[in-house]
Amino acid sequence: MYISFKCNGKYSLYNVINMRVIALLFLFPALLSAQNKHYEKIEKYLDKQVEINKFGGTVLIAKNDSVILKKAYGKANMEFDVNNTVDTKFVLASISKYFTALAVMQLVERDKLSLDSKLSDFYPKYPKGDQVTVHMLLTHTAGLPLDFEDLYMDFTNITKDSAIVTLQSKPYLFEPGTNLKYSNIGYFLLSQIIEKASGDSYADFLQQNIFDKIGMQNTGVSNNDSIISKKAAIYYRNGNSYALNPYINWNLNTGLDGIYSTVEDLYKLDRALYSDKLISTKTKALMHTKYNAKYPDGNFFDSYGYGIFIDPYYNHGHHLLTHSGGFVGTMTTFDRYPDDNTFIVVLSNNESESHMISYGLAGILFNKSVEIPYQHIPFKINPRLLKDYVGQKVKQSFSEKIIPTEPLNFWQARIESMIRLKSQKVVWWNLKNAEKILQNARVY
Repeated sequence: MYISFKCNGKYSLYNVINMRVIALLFLFPALLSAQNKHYEKIEKYLDKQVEINKFGGTVLIAKNDSVILKKAYGKANMEFDVNNTVDTKFVLASISKYFTALAVMQLVERDKLSLDSKLSDFYPKYPKGDQVTVHMLLTHTAGLPLDFEDLYMDFTNITKDSAIVTLQSKPYLFEPGTNLKYSNIGYFLLSQIIEKASGDSYADFLQQNIFDKIGMQNTGVSNNDSIISKKAAIYYRNGNSYALNPYINWNLNTGLDGIYSTVEDLYKLDRALYSDKLISTKTKALMHTKYNAKYPDGNFFDSYGYGIFIDPYYNHGHHLLTHSGGFVGTMTTFDRYPDDNTFIVVLSNNESESHMISYGLAGILFNKSVEIPYQHIPFKINPRLLKDYVGQKVKQSFSEKIIPTEPLNFWQARIESMIRLKSQKVVWWNLKNAEKILQNARVY
């Protein structure tokens, strides 16, 4: 809103500017206070994720064109005691699918590919290939099996063409276009269709048409030969310790996985998607459409578009475009809330639950009640203190249960998720009027 005043019958630009400056001065402290409040909560939440859940990785949070937080935690390399930094490169796992879908849609815009193109147009011998469309591959409705890790984890020298011959022997899960089942094989095939339609390798096409175009200088497609500076090693959890992730043939594990990037580069992608630098507004609308509603599964995979989830069940009631990834130590989440101009990315190389962390961070930004991670400590309760509550209902997340006549085992079975200790005080939030029970409760 613009405010102006007449000065001697004329509008004074000086007064207009002054009033706008004064208005900003009044608004700025409130905006700064709100941002600081969020920042403090976010810092505390992430510090506890490190302390309690051993989070290792990087986080970037941006709102209204400003970065609220950009921070690194844990080790990029445990063997050499190298810390993660904000410019550490992480393998993205299934976030790579969004890049694959972007590349497909660029080729569609250039009339080099159609969403109705058949798999048989590129692989004539592929069973039922004349029934499988590019649209089906993008939306996981082609009926192809989930994965082919037996090939990209067990073989070092198998070619892509040889892998596709092997994939042709895998049976379909259902007739193409009649159901929904997430498929990494489908996105591997899309990466090969990109190569055939463009005449470039998958890596080169993405480099020239996505990464270079928007300045993603620290992003690329993994292979088993190149030395990538500042790229994090990957560790999976093995009990209370960590193990180095096994061999992966990145020449095969592509299209579905394999892209590496930084939180800063992914923020560049977020910014670019508010413009038409990569694809048109019309094409973005096609990508960000739910196509699988006729195969309901609780608003998860049925919320899939092209390489992206649209408003899945965990969206906090805000418009959300998201994809997460997870495979043998890699855990990643890419969350865009375009109506709120908010972006959250969490990348982990030590199997930290990035999707849960991102969910909590979004909750803080949207002023939801978010529980700070805490240490679960089991303890026993004197059964005599529970006798007055036999027969009462206990509200739980998804149902109500009656406390049995012998309540001790009932509570002991749920004790870890129902209580916590904080400053020597027991906090019990699921049982109404339970403070009376715990006034004399003894922790031992």
